[in-house]
Amino acid sequence: MYAHEFFEDESNPLGDPWSVATRLNVALLDKLARGPVPGDDDLASALNLARLVHEQYIGYGTDSSQTLNDPESRVALRTLRLVLERHGVAFSPPWRDFPSFRSHWIAEGCAGQGGWQARRDLLEKWFGPVIETLERAEEQQFRAELVEAISPRTATGWPKVDEEIAHLRQRFRTAGVRQDYKDVGNRCVGVLEALSATVYDPAKHCPEGMSEPPVDKTDVRIGAFIDARLPGSRNENLRGLVKKASAMAHSVKHSPAADRTSAGIVGDAVILLANMLRRLAD
Repeated sequence: MYAHEFFEDESNPLGDPWSVATRLNVALLDKLARGPVPGDDDLASALNLARLVHEQYIGYGTDSSQTLNDPESRVALRTLRLVLERHGVAFSPPWRDFPSFRSHWIAEGCAGQGGWQARRDLLEKWFGPVIETLERAEEQQFRAELVEAISPRTATGWPKVDEEIAHLRQRFRTAGVRQDYKDVGNRCVGVLEALSATVYDPAKHCPEGMSEPPVDKTDVRIGAFIDARLPGSRNENLRGLVKKASAMAHSVKHSPAADRTSAGIVGDAVILLANMLRRLAD
């Protein structure tokens, strides 16, 4: 679950359809506290909940920008403790809600002038190690699901491409039914289009007198980049790989029989292609 999924819209009691308030989805958090929610990525939910609770307590302790009320702060913190417990992450802060956090920071000498930074530091001491531990666990899980490049770098360094690959890894990890695997194909197309937008330079790769092909013409644009970088018939197989990866991604995206095997293969293919192109760019 993403942070916004922990909230729900609440209609205005006066019946104004244009006035909608957002509140914590307490029922959902109660369900999450009892155990993993079917179809959900429990580790990702733990990480996003930890970030959310941290931000809420920072808001309360520094500039009153929190959106949770006191009872909701208690529910959120309790749920976080229970979710972390099942992931083997220790977390026992000496407060249970906003008011008790205030009492704690006063007792710790974090009130008065300059206290807002002291309270941030106090929260970082408790939340920082938790979030870092969950991020490491998520990275390890990502690598275990789809192929990891031979390159020593952990990312391509192309922000949009890396963002799309992260979305692809997460989607594959949480996929369980045919529609999910079709969406993995869709995320693969997203990686290819991000590569297309990144490596193609009209000034270098667009023939004079021709119009620039659209970003979704991934085989044309990426192929032009490879042609410029490694021209000649001896590199025909590499150009063919681009076309095959693109065709496979679209095939899984629209396949009525998409499954984990086909989605995993095309996911591996586009991630490897991204790292190959990054190596060529170097």
